[in-house]
Amino acid sequence: MKSPPDAEEASQKTVLITGCSTGIGYCVAKGLKQRGYRVIATARRQESVTRLVDEGFESMQLDVASSDSIQQAFKQVMKLTDGNLYALFNNGAFGLPGAVEDLTRDSLRHQFETNVFGWLELTNLVIPIMRRQGYGRIIQNSSVLGFVAMPFRGAYNASKYAIEGLSDTLRLELKDTNIFVSLIEPGPITSRFRANAVIAMQQHIDIENSVFREKYLGVLERLNKEGPAAPFTLPPEAVLKRVVFALESKKPKPRYYVTFPTYLFGLLKRLLSARQMDAILGKAGNDGKQ
Repeated sequence: MKSPPDAEEASQKTVLITGCSTGIGYCVAKGLKQRGYRVIATARRQESVTRLVDEGFESMQLDVASSDSIQQAFKQVMKLTDGNLYALFNNGAFGLPGAVEDLTRDSLRHQFETNVFGWLELTNLVIPIMRRQGYGRIIQNSSVLGFVAMPFRGAYNASKYAIEGLSDTLRLELKDTNIFVSLIEPGPITSRFRANAVIAMQQHIDIENSVFREKYLGVLERLNKEGPAAPFTLPPEAVLKRVVFALESKKPKPRYYVTFPTYLFGLLKRLLSARQMDAILGKAGNDGKQ
């Protein structure tokens, strides 16, 4: 098997990142660029792409909810890089708050188009490139909600559980290659996640006719608050640190925890029964915090 470029040849390592307009994606793109990587920072909106280009990034539109957008962007990436790619960081995603009984087929599909189907399509485009060159890294930005569930987050929980299952399977299928798959599992991180969740909730949940109407109004109030909505919130640089580990370790870990809640729930899930976990997660998640 071929080896990737050495550390001193970081400029030869191209990393493709989705969802770079703000938050985690922007922080990781900026941090890796400063570290010497060639970063292709993609974003859904053209105005975000324009800003990224003005800041010195190689950038293009990529909407992970659109197969056409994914295919077009990938062709551009291959043209820019002469068909080479060291790593993919799947990050572009959103959360749709709401009770499971208030989810429609269309609303759940909307969640999965962005958080799962788009990631899978892009991942499956890069794998043949990595197989041909003999190495690569696929890094998925999952969540603590990829291995524990909380109430009123069913669509998002399901999408992250799906990414975890696909990534675990892919890691097994690639075990005889030099292509590594890692999951980043953050808890609360400072970003525009809450603001985007408000928009998604108002578009896809019939709040007024739900038995959870009062709960939803409380959720909206908390999501619209300034500052961290949950304890132990960390800045996106905490995720950047784990992405660097996943990129630069000779044998990267399958999972990287980020934030205290992820470590805590990871430990409790190993120690407690399902009923005991339900009691804790129900109390922790029933306040509507994201």
